[in-house]
Amino acid sequence: MAKKALIIGITGQDGAYLSRLLLEKGYEVYGALRKRLDSSPHNLATLGIADSIKFVPVELLEFTNILYVIKKSMPDEIYNLGAQSSVALSFEQPLFTADVTGMGSLRVIEAIRVLDKPVKFYQASTSEMFGKVRETPQTELTPFYPRSPYAASKLFGYWMAVNFREAYKMFICSGLLFNHESPLRELDFVTRKITYSVARIKHGLQDHIDLGNLEARRDWGYAPEYAEAMWLMMQQSEPDDYVVATGETHSIKEFVETAFSIVGIEIGWEGRGIQEKGIDKASGKVVVKVNPDFFRPTEVDVVRGDYSKAREKLGWSPRTSFRDIVRIMVEHDMKLLD
Repeated sequence: MAKKALIIGITGQDGAYLSRLLLEKGYEVYGALRKRLDSSPHNLATLGIADSIKFVPVELLEFTNILYVIKKSMPDEIYNLGAQSSVALSFEQPLFTADVTGMGSLRVIEAIRVLDKPVKFYQASTSEMFGKVRETPQTELTPFYPRSPYAASKLFGYWMAVNFREAYKMFICSGLLFNHESPLRELDFVTRKITYSVARIKHGLQDHIDLGNLEARRDWGYAPEYAEAMWLMMQQSEPDDYVVATGETHSIKEFVETAFSIVGIEIGWEGRGIQEKGIDKASGKVVVKVNPDFFRPTEVDVVRGDYSKAREKLGWSPRTSFRDIVRIMVEHDMKLLD
């Protein structure tokens, strides 16, 4: 009999890739959708799997709805990828972010606890919880220092997962996933904003990109591989928490340079701070500007993960290079605009 999985947050990048992976492994996949006009399964349609998903309405603000859906679908595994996941928006909507991202996770965990049937649970955690990092690289034992309402809300969900696992012997694992990208990233994430804008500039559809802190450094991996790590955590005999990362860091400026280089544009830089500009060396045109509106109130300057535990216990390692990730995204957006 096929395993059943419920994916909360199925319409996002990670939900789509995880759905494809589970379907390939013979799972019956239930996808939790918010009953909203903007809750569209377009990512699933892009991967050609929308018709293979059984959609169910789930609202993370409503405990009885969560409990009803879990009882109705009776999954073997639940993956909680649902959240208000925009760091910038979390500063504008901190209460909503805390309720959906933090309390929403607890509502799912509590719903599982009151069931008679044991269910494995995956909590999507994030490198943003490390924030103002206490050590580099970051491991599963590195102290947390969140620097946004989003990160603090995720930290609440993480500690609830740990507490319920220890108190009630529930199978709960958290993936401390560092930044991971793909063509399915939404346009409000800086990486996709860059690749899409580069494609538009190459096609003559816009003049430049406005960006915030060009010096921020991130550990960027490839989203389909990170979905595989999620699944591997749930197949272990004992639940645990794992850092999923590449062990490399690159700046926003490097991401910009790499994206432009893929479409044959070499970038030079002039000025400093908010006056810095990226110049197309061939034409002399300004194609990158720094806009203070895109700076965070509190910045996460650099994060770099140590995935040794995932490599040793899960047999997982990243396979796609930084440049290849950027290339895949740029080529996708070039074709999209074609």
